[in-house]
Amino acid sequence: MSTVTLIQDAETNPRVKAVFDDIRATRKSDFINNFWLYLAFDPQLLEETWQGVKSVMAVPSALDPLTKELVYIAVSVTNSCRYCVHSHTAAARAKGMTDEMYADLLRVIATAGRTNQLLNAMQVPVDPVFDMENGRE
Repeated sequence: MSTVTLIQDAETNPRVKAVFDDIRATRKSDFINNFWLYLAFDPQLLEETWQGVKSVMAVPSALDPLTKELVYIAVSVTNSCRYCVHSHTAAARAKGMTDEMYADLLRVIATAGRTNQLLNAMQVPVDPVFDMENGRE
């Protein structure tokens, strides 16, 4: 159950329509997913959020689009965001993620989670060789 009300005619607001049109153009799809539909309750928040997501996920950079989706899945799993796990897994599959890659990703996520918990519990000091402030790496 959502904590905000879905605005049924949200695109009557020109700010919302402009964002939705940009989402459609950027993704080359007419589909507007629920995250954006529900976020349209606040046009300013919708605009700001879309610009941030677009600038990271849709603009070419040092990371390829599939890698970005894999990272997004891992962070979403860590943050327990069911919606993002589903939407970014679908996006990763659309960008070429195979079942073998997904299984490997899940192994990495599980391993990182376990070792992070152990390190947090033991409070192991960081090795000086890993500390950029000491002029290393």
